[in-house]
Amino acid sequence: MSAPARGPVLSQRRAGVLLPASSLCTDGEGALGWRARRFIDWLAEAGFTVWQLLPLVPVDASGSPYWARSDRAGNPALLDRDAPDPGNEDDFEAWRAQQAGWLEDYVLFEALSAEQDGRPWWQWPLPLRDRKPAALADAARRLKEPIRAAARAQWRFDMQWRALREHAASRGVHLFGDLPIYVAPDSVATWVYRDQFQLDVNGEPRAVAGVPPDYFAEDGQLWGNPLYDWEAHERDGFSFWLRRLGLQSERFDVLRIDHFRGFEAFWEVPAGSRTARGGRWCKAPGHALLSKVRAELPQLELVAEDLGVITDEVIELRKRFALPGMRVLQFGFDGNNRNPHLPHMHEADIVAYTGTHDNDTTAGWYASLSPEMRDRVRRFLARPDHEVLHALVRLVLSSVAGMAVLPAQDLLGLGSEARLNRPGTAMGNWGWRLPVEWLTAPLAAQFRELNQLFGRID
Repeated sequence: MSAPARGPVLSQRRAGVLLPASSLCTDGEGALGWRARRFIDWLAEAGFTVWQLLPLVPVDASGSPYWARSDRAGNPALLDRDAPDPGNEDDFEAWRAQQAGWLEDYVLFEALSAEQDGRPWWQWPLPLRDRKPAALADAARRLKEPIRAAARAQWRFDMQWRALREHAASRGVHLFGDLPIYVAPDSVATWVYRDQFQLDVNGEPRAVAGVPPDYFAEDGQLWGNPLYDWEAHERDGFSFWLRRLGLQSERFDVLRIDHFRGFEAFWEVPAGSRTARGGRWCKAPGHALLSKVRAELPQLELVAEDLGVITDEVIELRKRFALPGMRVLQFGFDGNNRNPHLPHMHEADIVAYTGTHDNDTTAGWYASLSPEMRDRVRRFLARPDHEVLHALVRLVLSSVAGMAVLPAQDLLGLGSEARLNRPGTAMGNWGWRLPVEWLTAPLAAQFRELNQLFGRID
């Protein structure tokens, strides 16, 4: 099978900035108004043609965008609340009818969840838990007003996002989205598509997702997401994934598949485990799935998050479908001069980062290193301490990698106080905010010069 041709975004050498939309929510205001437009304008001025985001989904108290109750719904907290409604009632009803395939299940799910005091759906009354038509119809009548309010919030989100995407396109900035491979246990997906997951007769997970011990956690990471019943997905022609990816393609120009290695094999942990150490690898039908996606969604540009335990089989799967992988400079300094994360080992078909949302900021990372490790970095760069951050940024931008992405914190040289997430911890993450006035014209000029110097813009 020949590899598919690259699309308009991934076929050109580019640079981007990683910033979750939530980081623009300051002073109690949402992100989808003037702040996001100003950020896009700054990117264009600085020669960055990609804005990489994290999932835009509604979140729980932890704030994690990877604990998705719905991967299609938008987070109402991101709304520009000062913006007028995007149309009249007829416009709203027409949009609602057009989006009914995902919307009606979602808004009913949220209304029922509130009515049930936030209890997970498998603890709801049996007729609702098991989606008996009469019970759902009665709930839709009983909860008509909160359902309508939730639908209106999604209408406003969708229209504001479309307007933002048009603004980005007008400035030559592409939107790079992120799709978690898994969903939350208490999610509309597990409630509606129960047969697609490894759930018991009550709807609770029989086994959960995680990863074995790695760089981030010595006990592994116990994510707790329900695992897919891949045999059911194959029997169904992967329709669940075609819907999921198709909806995301309407929102983004490029899409990162989080935990791509889970399409080749996934870490299965028995439900009730306290750590991920007792898990095992199980095969997944990645070739069959991606073949179907390629056939049905040929325009979709994908990037594979291929970090962690990566085998030859995962590499073969990624390359067979011509999906760029990821390299993270912070992972490169283990003393192995052929470490694939080092720039001299990069290839064109990757996205290179100083760090991701799961890493410390690069300044914070360097400050936390042992004296031996700091010396190794300095010798590699041939730079003193005060020049290390700038040198690492230049290394990523100068890499042969087709796309280079810098977290917004690294543009500003921020330390660990600006770290976004600490893997393996549930609370205290995702709270960093970026005042857009920190992105100045001189800073834009500095990065535009670098992006031109290294051929990432004309």
